[in-house]
Parts: sequence; C-alpha cells; structure tokens
Amino acid sequence: MKLGVRKVADFEFLLMNFIKYLSFSVVFLMFAVASYLGFFDIDTTSAQYEGMTEAQLQAELERVEALRAEAVKKEHQHKTEAAGIARDIGVLESQILQAKLNIQAKTIAIQQLGEDIYDRTLAIEGLEEDIEEGRRRLAHLLREKNEIDSYSLIEVLLSTKNLSEFFVDYNDFSAIKDALHQTLDDIRYARQLTAEEREQLNDRRGREIDARQIIENERASIERKESELQRLLGISRSEAAKYEQVVRQREQDAARIRSALFALRDTDDIPFGVALSFARRAQQVTGVRPAFLLGVFQQESGLRDGSFGVNVGTCNRPGDSLGWRDIMPGPNDNSWRDDQTVYLQLMRELGRDPDTQPLSCPWGGGWGGAMGPAQFIPTTWNGMKDRVARAVGVSVADPWNPEHAFMASAMYLADLGAAGGSYTAERNAACRYYSGSPCTPGRQPANVFYGDGVMKNAENLQRDINILDSI
Repeated sequence: MKLGVRKVADFEFLLMNFIKYLSFSVVFLMFAVASYLGFFDIDTTSAQYEGMTEAQLQAELERVEALRAEAVKKEHQHKTEAAGIARDIGVLESQILQAKLNIQAKTIAIQQLGEDIYDRTLAIEGLEEDIEEGRRRLAHLLREKNEIDSYSLIEVLLSTKNLSEFFVDYNDFSAIKDALHQTLDDIRYARQLTAEEREQLNDRRGREIDARQIIENERASIERKESELQRLLGISRSEAAKYEQVVRQREQDAARIRSALFALRDTDDIPFGVALSFARRAQQVTGVRPAFLLGVFQQESGLRDGSFGVNVGTCNRPGDSLGWRDIMPGPNDNSWRDDQTVYLQLMRELGRDPDTQPLSCPWGGGWGGAMGPAQFIPTTWNGMKDRVARAVGVSVADPWNPEHAFMASAMYLADLGAAGGSYTAERNAACRYYSGSPCTPGRQPANVFYGDGVMKNAENLQRDINILDSI
C-alpha cells in the first residue's frame, strides 16, 4: 500500500512538472509570435503620420485606441489567472503593449496639434496685420477729419469757395466720421479674435506639452517593464524556485515602501503606506492624483530642511523667539487679511493652545503663520475647514492632522485645476499653490522651481505606487 501511494505521488509530481513545462513553453511561444508579428515593435515616431489628412489621422487614432482597449482587457484577464510566472509575463506583455500604443496615440495627437498650432499661428499673424492696417487707416482718417474740422466760420465767409463746395466737404466729414467708427469696430473685433486665437493656441501648446510628457513617462515605463519581462523570461523552466525569489523580493520591496517614513512639515512623520491611503481617499473626493498630492507634501517637507532659504523650522513653539503675534498680520497691520483673529478662533474650536502650536516663520520679508503639513494660513484654512470636516467625517477639521491636511490640500489643488491630471494642469496648480501664479509658459517666474520640484517628486512617487499596485 505504501509503495502504491509513493508511485501515485511520483506520478502527480511528474504531471505537475510537465504542466509547468508546457505553460512555460506556451508563454515563450506566445512571446516569440508576438515579437515576430511586431506587437512589441510598434512605430512610435511621427514620421509615418506626416502628410496625413486630419481625417486619416483621426481614423488612425481610433484604430490605436481600439487596440489599446483590447490590451487593457487582456491585462485584466491575465490578472484573474492563478499567480505564477506565466500570469506575470502576460500582465507585463499587456502593459508594455498598452504603453507603446499610448505613445503611438500621443504621437498622432501631437501631429494633429502641430497642424492646428501652425494654422492658429498664421491666423494670429493675419489678425495682427489686420489690426496694423486698421491703425494706419485710422491715422489717415483722423488726419482728414482734422483737416476738415479746422475750418472756422470766418474762413468759410472769406473763402473763395462757394457754399456748395463747403457742403461737399461737410458730406466728406460725415463719411469720414462713419469710416472712423467702422475702423474702430474692425480693430476691436480683430483684437477680440486675436485674444481668442491666442487662448486657443496656448491651450494647444499646453496639450502638446502634456502629450510629450506622457510619451516620456511611457518610454521610461516600457524600459523598466521590458527589463522585468526579460528577467522573467530568463528564468529556466527547471528553476521555478527562482521565481519564488522574485515574488519574495517584490513583497519585500513593497513592505519597505509601505513602512518608509513619509516626512511631513510641522508634525510627526508617518509611514508611506498611511500617507498613500490618505491621498487615495482624497482622490475619491477631489480627483487629484495621489502621486501628485504626495509630491506636493514632499516638496513642502523639503522646505523645512534648509534647502530653500530662511523659511526653515517653525516659530511659535515654546522657546522660539517669534510667536504668533510677531509673524501673522492682525487687525491693526494694514494687511488685506487678519490672520491673528482667525487663528485665535481656530485654536478655540480645536481646544489647542495658541502659544505652543508650531507655525511657519516669515520668509523673504513676508508674513509667516502657515499651519500644519499642508501649510495653510489661518484665513485660507478657515474658508475650507467645513468642506474638509464633511469629507473626513469630523465636526472640526484640524490643520495639524495629516489626514485632514491631505484632504484640504487635495481640495485646494483641485480648485486650482489639478483634478484634470495632465502635466501642465498639475504643474500650474503646484505653482499656484505655492505663490498664487501659474508656471507661465515661455517665462521663468520665481515659483517655477516649486512646480518642477513637485512634478519630479510625483514621477518618483508614482514608481513606488506602481510597485505597491503590482503586488
């Protein structure tokens, strides 16, 4: 009986190894066929789209979008399969294909935008010429008007002209006045059209920047995923244990990312996994991307370590030389806001001691007094606290509570346009969050460093989030 059981067990072991061998073979065969047919060698250059009409470009874009939808569906199917190397290879292949198709779609979009940008640039140039021609015509009409208008009654009486000639001049004068009004209307209309065209042009240029940023991100993603794919494909069929090591390494990386402390300003640091959960909750309410929101907080935490000047550390703590009365505008400071009165009201609502709460110090000759990880000044927080309280389910929102601060920042960033999720929308929202002004295209305002820093943070954080999501 024992011998029979052993033989059955041996047979089952051989059968399982054969199934594993067969599954690996199928995966390798699928990958080879896909590579041969060109599924992983999609042309992502714009050369193939040059000379296409708008209708042809649109048709090609729809074809690519349909293929990408199929790749998304395929990825979901793979994720429902039992855990194993075949599943992971299938998921990676689908993700790589999606990324390449996304690059192709954005390349087509850039081609479409390029044509539109060229047309609108020409339109603006034409309108500017119309405005200039209108100005010349206006100057000529004004000269004629002044010439006719200069006749005095004495000149009329003493002139050798007869009255009928003066009536002709009068008729000319009326015609010139009508022409002046018409020319002014033409110039106003041309200016209005020019402003509209410029707005459309800036919108198209922003969308082109977004598309190029997505292409850059997708290419980096493809490089990482193809490296991981080659690693999985390189695992020998007889080395199933090696794959288990890959899985364990992923789990260890995820655990390390979750437990790593995420620095927050003016409060205790929290685990990254907790910060991410706050950011994802905020995304459900506001639509702001978690990596971007975390990037803002990471930028804010950097401001306290001495990287960006004198606005480091905090004020108003026991032993600090500056208290809240020294750093906030009050009712007698001739400021557009009264933070002192609002701050005291907030402290009463929260039951906190106003003389011990950490606050930001003044920077660059301005006021300080910003509160908590999100660095809201009292008057701004006062305008948002009820929305935040409803969103997190409390009676009074606390700017020093990380969960409340995350929600408040997400709401504020959404109000500034970040919910759109595009590169330019998020970058401009970050700059506005910092200084009130967008990262103006074509210029280098002082706040651009903040927007660029946030976007770089978000790029790095998104990679960590992707690792967590892959487990």
